[in-house]
Amino acid sequence: MVSPITCDELLQRLDGLGISYSFHRHPATPTVKEGIAFRKTMPGVHCKNLFLRDTKKRYWLITMPIERHVNLKELPALIGSTRLSFAQPQRLMEKLGVEPGSVTPFAVVHDQDTSVSVILDDEMMRQPLLNVHPLVNTATIGVSPQDLLRFILSCGHKPCMVDFGPISDSLDFPHSETVSA
Repeated sequence: MVSPITCDELLQRLDGLGISYSFHRHPATPTVKEGIAFRKTMPGVHCKNLFLRDTKKRYWLITMPIERHVNLKELPALIGSTRLSFAQPQRLMEKLGVEPGSVTPFAVVHDQDTSVSVILDDEMMRQPLLNVHPLVNTATIGVSPQDLLRFILSCGHKPCMVDFGPISDSLDFPHSETVSA
């Protein structure tokens, strides 16, 4: 594992790539539910990220709007994996260099062997602005989908866009059969 870069180093990398972004500091929001109050003041689609491992020991980073409800039993058919489960926190740190609650597509900067498959929600990528954590859950970056894609590609990853179907209109907690954080 490579030493993780800091949030400030990520911002420098974004600047070096000519990527425009808005930056918002806020109290820690390790779960979707805990970030509800702060999202109201930030325009754009707010994203959640799932770091999963399949039965073939392949790793998956899935980024989607927070409103999307995904059934882990149905997800393998959509992304071409075997049965999925959440990866262990030590694997998250090993592969993506972030702690639970700070998972973000920007963490692919740490996956230098590109062993993590990146999946992006197709509908999310057609929106004007996406909000994701900048390697920590005490801030949010607003970035265009095109610039997020450019960053991911600059890290050597070739993300797959997946149509997950319609997005639900509300957030209901908790979900016994779905992923909500």
